[in-house]
Amino acid sequence: MEIDPLPPLREVIREHGLQAKKSFGQNFLLDLNLTRKIARTAGELSNSDIYEVGPGPGGLTRALLMEGAASVTAVEMDKRCIPALKQVSEAFDNRLNIVEGDAVKVCELDLLPDNNRDKRIVANLPYNVGTLLLIKWLTLDTWTPWYKSLTLMFQKEVAERIVANPGSKAYGRLSVLAQWRGRPRIAMTVPASAFTPPPKVDSAIIHFEPAEPFAPDVKLKDLELVVEKAFGQRRKMLRASLKSLPVDVKTLLESASLAETARAETLSVADYVRLAKCYRELMV
Repeated sequence: MEIDPLPPLREVIREHGLQAKKSFGQNFLLDLNLTRKIARTAGELSNSDIYEVGPGPGGLTRALLMEGAASVTAVEMDKRCIPALKQVSEAFDNRLNIVEGDAVKVCELDLLPDNNRDKRIVANLPYNVGTLLLIKWLTLDTWTPWYKSLTLMFQKEVAERIVANPGSKAYGRLSVLAQWRGRPRIAMTVPASAFTPPPKVDSAIIHFEPAEPFAPDVKLKDLELVVEKAFGQRRKMLRASLKSLPVDVKTLLESASLAETARAETLSVADYVRLAKCYRELMV
């Protein structure tokens, strides 16, 4: 475990004029004890190359390096943050690779070192693209994926949707997709007061480890389609919410052993997987 040789983050922000911008979805974490706790949540880092999105002035980045990450590759859109991140890289033996760009558009594997170390994604995600990036990482064509784990900060409401159980108001498309692909859990909550500037809501850290899907032969696009249709009109019974599918809904539900009067939020992830599989069989 290394000692942080850099000035406090408040000084770094003041020196570089890094007031958080809403357009970048920025809320900075300045408490290095908290960022180090987040870094430790990601697991053993000494044999890990970390991919980070939106490092800002480098609070979490510094924590990851202090906790022993073999390397960190950080993608940042805000040009103002680059000089501060270069100072972090210099202070930690150039184990930080800084990429100026849009994380939504990049190919992560093109940026990460080509070696046999574990790859992990750890990020205090910008609020405005957090869900979009999670879906990007959950819908890779090849599964299991190139990363060993995701340790991500979201608004608490989004985090609760990811881990929600059937029958709850938070259960929805994101719950099904994440729980089909692996094991998400809320590792810790972070109060709004921990950020500068403080957002209007609390946040939470999700830790996700990918796993083999319930049924590897189910096509992702089929699962996404039936889930989208079902939750698109979640208050309606399935016989109504699924009627725009190009198959006979009554036959589809019967083949999946699901009641026509059931509603989207009552189906388990396994139910949706079975529904997607039956949908594909009817389309052949």
